[in-house]
Amino acid sequence: MAVLGGAACWDATPAEAGTWLALALEHGVNHLDIAPQYGAAESVVGPHLAEYRDRLFVAGKTLRANPEGVQEQFDTTRRLLHAEVLDLYQAHAVTTLAELDRRSAALERIVALRDAGHTRFAGITGHDLAVPRVHLEALRRFDLDTVMFPLYPALWSRPEYREPAEELLATCARRDLGVMVIKAVARRPWADRRPLGDAVGGDPATAGRWADSWYEPQDTDEAIARGVGFALSTPGVHAFCTPGDRALLARVLAAAEQAVPLDEAARRAAVDAMADEELIFPMPR
Repeated sequence: MAVLGGAACWDATPAEAGTWLALALEHGVNHLDIAPQYGAAESVVGPHLAEYRDRLFVAGKTLRANPEGVQEQFDTTRRLLHAEVLDLYQAHAVTTLAELDRRSAALERIVALRDAGHTRFAGITGHDLAVPRVHLEALRRFDLDTVMFPLYPALWSRPEYREPAEELLATCARRDLGVMVIKAVARRPWADRRPLGDAVGGDPATAGRWADSWYEPQDTDEAIARGVGFALSTPGVHAFCTPGDRALLARVLAAAEQAVPLDEAARRAAVDAMADEELIFPMPR
């Protein structure tokens, strides 16, 4: 299953966002993941959602730590997305235990929003090397329904990431929690080492980039298919999130539609093919 990653509409026009959304719907995608931190995404995708609300599972996110700030951002998101009730609301980018501590009150508010019926489910996301351990601790502290964390073959070659990730997957399976993964088609950091904001702002140092995501994605259909297949064949994973580049969407969805479960030999081959690639984390700032 593919989750439509709203980060792809960071700098989209409303018309571009509509075309992007229509393509995903044509391919049967029914889950949208979007956040205020994704530039223009909520504003340009939102006007199209009123027509399709009954066909989409709409997931929002917040970086806020203060409960009142969470509430304010939640209300703004559901107004922009024409969704009185969100399907999922997530504490976004919780990547360290210190950050989990700092945002405990925010997570409590998200759970309260779910319990009051304002969102159907409550979740947590993160993107860095410590995330599996942080999410295990979050599940110990909070009654959450979903997790979202990175998974691509190069990460699986690092036992310090793979082992806690496998523990997280097993915990989610025992508790019947939803598991979504990100960065399935990641390859390596951009050579320029600049943050995405520099590329969006037209910094000449980023002129060599060929995609709009903050990391360099895979650039061949074979490698895209390998990443998607690896993610979807990882035990306990329910869905992967499409990358933050609109031009890649059709190729990634084609890979998802053609994906077949990888056996252990194929999974090892996928890991071996990327074992020498530099990890995309930490994110450039």
